[in-house]
Amino acid sequence: MKKNIHDFDFEDLKQEMKKMGEKPFRAEQITKWLYQERVATFDEMTNLSLDLRKKLQENYEIGKFQIEHKLISKDGTKKYLFNVCDSQNNLIETVLMQYHHGFTVCVSSQIGCKMGCKFCASTGIPFVRNLSSGEIVQQILEIEKEENIRISNIVFMGIGEPLDNFENVMKAIAILNYPKGLNIGARHISISTSGLVPKIYELADKQMQCTLSISLHSANNETRTSMMPINQTYPIEELLKACRYYIEKTNKRISFEYALAKDNNDHIEAAKELAKLLKGMLAHVNLIPINPIQDGDYIKSTNENIIKFRDYLNEHGIVATIRRELGSDINAACGQLRRQNLGKTRKELLR
Repeated sequence: MKKNIHDFDFEDLKQEMKKMGEKPFRAEQITKWLYQERVATFDEMTNLSLDLRKKLQENYEIGKFQIEHKLISKDGTKKYLFNVCDSQNNLIETVLMQYHHGFTVCVSSQIGCKMGCKFCASTGIPFVRNLSSGEIVQQILEIEKEENIRISNIVFMGIGEPLDNFENVMKAIAILNYPKGLNIGARHISISTSGLVPKIYELADKQMQCTLSISLHSANNETRTSMMPINQTYPIEELLKACRYYIEKTNKRISFEYALAKDNNDHIEAAKELAKLLKGMLAHVNLIPINPIQDGDYIKSTNENIIKFRDYLNEHGIVATIRRELGSDINAACGQLRRQNLGKTRKELLR
């Protein structure tokens, strides 16, 4: 079976060249063809010998996805349902958002998710497998080609738990970072986790410059467990200990994501708990008006409560902002488009 050449970062490609009896500098040439020239075939790599191009054709393939659906929001957000073109024709979602500072892509890291968060549209859809590093990178390549743009920021907040696919996500970031490849700096990459504590420690020890986002959503264990089953394994006390270690090792601020659900976690008492929990930390709270999902357990908080929540945090020394709502008219919640394609409701999938 041929290997996806996008699965190899620059250092890996040098090793592959050595195995093939080629000089390591060929790796840089191939990288430029793949990520700067964006060739679709090895025959287009004209500064490589015919013999090397033949070896590449025999042993590798250049990955390609198919666009099954593309939804465009009135605010310009675009959502893609990609067929990853594997043996099962699995589907993933990727979202393109435009801000004043450029284009941001929200990528998926897995086909399905094991975490079971109650507010997520992916919950109940069977987990299939991890995406390879090349399949993660391919999402950016396909969107750049489709839209004729260059992506400046990446967020790992699509389908799947990025830290549950740790090695492939780390390798994808290395590919994205490489100066002679896509050249997207680590400071422009954000990794969101539901709270896999051991992997937060591992990420901290790497001392990468990526932004770490923690899906928190509540400052007390009872409420958080009701929303996020992972809290049973890694309760808030353990999660915050890992976060403090991360800050100490990297000297980087953590962004805590907090999706506000009406009559659940959006009252002032909840804001007080959160302010107390995060007091003294190098942290930012990203307040998210929760995305409505079909058959979901939660509905979005009122604008009045969202503003009161933000103001309370800011008044008590916690930097908090309200995330701009994008793509609400195109099923913005992660996993909805894929689930609709499967033809099942969330309740049917949860049975």
